[in-house]
Amino acid sequence: MKHWKKFLAVSVACSSLFIAAPTDAAYQLNDEVANPPFALKMATQIGVLSYKNPEMQNRADKDAIVVLSFGTTFKDQRAKAIDATAAAIQAAHPNAKVFTAFTSHIVIKHIAEQEGSCDYMTPEETLKHLMREGYTRVAMVSLDVIPGIEYKYDVALFHEYKSQFKAMSLGTPLMYWQGQENQRDDVKQVMETIHLPKRKKGTAVLLMAHGTPDPSNAYYSVMQNKLREMKRNDVHIYTVEGWPRLEDFAGKLKMHKVDKIVLMPLMMVAGDHANNDMAGDEEDSHKKILEGMGFTVTTKLHGLGESKRIRDIFVERANEAWDALNK
Repeated sequence: MKHWKKFLAVSVACSSLFIAAPTDAAYQLNDEVANPPFALKMATQIGVLSYKNPEMQNRADKDAIVVLSFGTTFKDQRAKAIDATAAAIQAAHPNAKVFTAFTSHIVIKHIAEQEGSCDYMTPEETLKHLMREGYTRVAMVSLDVIPGIEYKYDVALFHEYKSQFKAMSLGTPLMYWQGQENQRDDVKQVMETIHLPKRKKGTAVLLMAHGTPDPSNAYYSVMQNKLREMKRNDVHIYTVEGWPRLEDFAGKLKMHKVDKIVLMPLMMVAGDHANNDMAGDEEDSHKKILEGMGFTVTTKLHGLGESKRIRDIFVERANEAWDALNK
């Protein structure tokens, strides 16, 4: 690591690639590296991203916050999880206009088909709308749980559109920092915030996460480790589309004399995966599979966004993105 060092303020040489991490946890190349190429500068971009367009600094401020969510076709979950989080962010920033954009183009299409119309736009449509309406400063807030493929989409949007505005920033998802290098521990914070059932002998709690082919799938192992540190060895995380899968350990629960299981989604919304894959009545649902193995199964259909404590964390993430516009 001798070619890298932690720093508290980004150097003037890298000002066009300014990073504003809430815990000052960004990095720059060692001073001995002369004339670092663009790719090396880009590699140091972690945490809250921020960009100031030098050609537009004389323009008046007109501020917007764009809340980026995958979205859901479940109308009640949009209201209780996504819209409620956006409303909390709006309440914390009354002088900025908050817009919610869905990164899933398919979800937008299905909402329009099912409900006759859809008030949510894609991020690209939203940012182009802001340009037409004369907004000059935009803070983007991610409602992603981990920095996976969806968050990479957000990062790509930031780099694609940042030069179109006077200033732009992008906050981090719900869980980003892991306590390394004296950084804060988002994973521990969230694991301690989730409303878990009280521990009971013979009962296991299974948290169903989404999963991803992206290397960020490793976050689930970090979450599991934090749960162990909390002495919650009765709580296990599995994924729908990643690792570990339900079949990787469900059979082992019998060896630990577990006969009751509580299933809960570890997702922003309790949408299709929670209602169908996890708690559905089809033979291949997780509930039915576990019942077929002899377990008594209870399901709790609450998305993370329904928790005020989780919404408060997202407001913190929005505050960090907002603060980056003013640095």
